[in-house]
Amino acid sequence: MKVYTTDKIRNVALVGHSGSGKTNLTESMLFQSGATKRMGNVSSKNTLSDFSNEEAQRQSSIGTSVIPVEWRDTKINVIDAPGYLDFIGEVYGALRAAESAILVVDATSGVEVGTELLWKYCEEIDLPRIIFVNKIDGENVNFRRLMEELEAKFGKKVLPFSTPIGEGPDFQGVTDVIYQKGYKYENGAPTEIELNHDQLKATERIYEEITEVVAESSEELIEKYFEGEAFTREEILKGVTHALIEGSAVPLLVGSGEKAIGIDILLNMITNYMPAPNHEKAHIGFRHEDEEVRKVDVNDPFSAVVFKTITDPFVGKISVFKVVSGKITKDTDLYNSTKKVNEKMGGLFTIRGKEQSAIEELQAGDIGVTTKLSVTQTGDTLSDKAKPTVFKKIKYPQANLFYAIEPMSKGDEEKISASLLKLQEEDPSFVIARNPETKQLTIGGQGSVQLQVIIDKLKNNYGVEVKTVPFIIPYRETITQTVEVQGRHKKQSGGAGQ
Repeated sequence: MKVYTTDKIRNVALVGHSGSGKTNLTESMLFQSGATKRMGNVSSKNTLSDFSNEEAQRQSSIGTSVIPVEWRDTKINVIDAPGYLDFIGEVYGALRAAESAILVVDATSGVEVGTELLWKYCEEIDLPRIIFVNKIDGENVNFRRLMEELEAKFGKKVLPFSTPIGEGPDFQGVTDVIYQKGYKYENGAPTEIELNHDQLKATERIYEEITEVVAESSEELIEKYFEGEAFTREEILKGVTHALIEGSAVPLLVGSGEKAIGIDILLNMITNYMPAPNHEKAHIGFRHEDEEVRKVDVNDPFSAVVFKTITDPFVGKISVFKVVSGKITKDTDLYNSTKKVNEKMGGLFTIRGKEQSAIEELQAGDIGVTTKLSVTQTGDTLSDKAKPTVFKKIKYPQANLFYAIEPMSKGDEEKISASLLKLQEEDPSFVIARNPETKQLTIGGQGSVQLQVIIDKLKNNYGVEVKTVPFIIPYRETITQTVEVQGRHKKQSGGAGQ
């Protein structure tokens, strides 16, 4: 993969409720871009982003994966995050590393609990986003009803930039509202189809709503709008990007990840409208501990944040980082400014799922990996030792479910602790503790799925089998009040006892 400049990079977090089809959508983007000749599928257990045994078994993502997609002259780093709410810590890391998000909605299920929670979090951190309505070709899909639900939950700022042509068994393809054209798809390849009168009128009406949003982006465009002048392509681009970043518009696209429908429109939307890392108003996911400001600029001193760690029993520790400023080469001397120690890289790579490819250089805003960092953990800052800086750590939610565990074999008592610490490097959102009174070993996390995954990984990755056991409760007796009692003491006087 070639070296990309900052303005040609897009970092996009792919989030959504579990089962909405994020991983299949990622596979479809790779296929559409020509990176793969055949699409993987979650049900076939052959996707690039779900590569662990635990993910294949559950047919669902449990960890964040970085999948670079090269579309035309732009590199899109798709950060595919899990949908299970048990792994919300992974989602927080993905959103911190991105300048924008794609919120995937299952057209057959509508707005779900995870959809609302993720929308709320994106709102809180002011993260620009688009909605991708997946499985639009599914049975019993009612697009009008779905749009009403989305507008009721998220407001009128949700604007369709593409719409389905037909529904359910009558589904034919999708429209591109900006270009006011219709397309049908075969193996991901679009073919233009003619829109009928009603479809064309509906598309024109939606386009008019988009131009209103564009007009509001500047006084000059407002004047142009009221004078009845058409906006240029460049004005549409700038206006939509401005509305995205300001949060006044959330574009909505439709398609199917499994059947590669509408994926070209999605990729065009990302490259044309989503902000580059060095955009003056781009979302800043990593903020400094002090008041120092580093520009996302290749000419600033090097700094990066490790937002994901992968532990591999064979390769060792893989650190996934985002270059915040400057650039990094395979010969860069790394300094962990969080722990104030020097680190030595085991090479410089890009990563696609679990596949690593060596690269000569990564510039500000890009995402890469290195191996064999001895003390660096998720959340640590790497920088130039001569000009160090420290970014704030990712805050994870507190654990709310705990299991007491014991090794199946007594000989594994020491091995279990070391293995758990390695897994905690991979998922810092779970906690390990030993009760000082009962001596029980406990693990805590967001839910039963997360804790069961940890137990499965202990067995699959480190050969340690454990079982869950009941908690031992260290009961105590407490004096709660004072009372008065009477007793009789009989004193012995004389006799053998004397």
